[in-house]
Amino acid sequence: MAADDGKRPTSGPAGASGASGKAGAKADAKGGGGSGRQRGRQGGGSALTGRAAILAVVVCAIALTLAYPVREYIAQRQEIADLEHKQSVAQKQVAELSQRKQRLTDKSYIEREAKRRLHYCMPDEKCYIVLDGGASDGEQARRSGADGRPPWYETLWRSVETADRTR
Repeated sequence: MAADDGKRPTSGPAGASGASGKAGAKADAKGGGGSGRQRGRQGGGSALTGRAAILAVVVCAIALTLAYPVREYIAQRQEIADLEHKQSVAQKQVAELSQRKQRLTDKSYIEREAKRRLHYCMPDEKCYIVLDGGASDGEQARRSGADGRPPWYETLWRSVETADRTR
């Protein structure tokens, strides 16, 4: 083994110790004072920290770049859901109104509603309207006394008189 150029693998314990001895001698000659692995960790540690910082900055930049579009996407999805709900409500209302329109074209329905709501009577019919609502005179008197409130027109007149007085 006259000259080891590092291209040939060495075998055996003598070759292994000779290779590590040369690496140690080169490191001592440069003034390193340690093995190549330890120097790699020390020098690589600061490089790794710098790489980690750059990676962190890149990840933060990507996160900040995506934050606004994601927020807008979520807001638009919520708005779409609200509009779909309003659309379904409006469609139900349109369906109800179209049914009502169809009922109003029926003559028998109009006659029934006129009798029920407006108390209309056909010319050949005799119609009666019960005013007391099925209560006897004693019950109606008790109901009016139970309220204890005067009729609306008396309350209105009292408020007019009160407002007319000078203070």
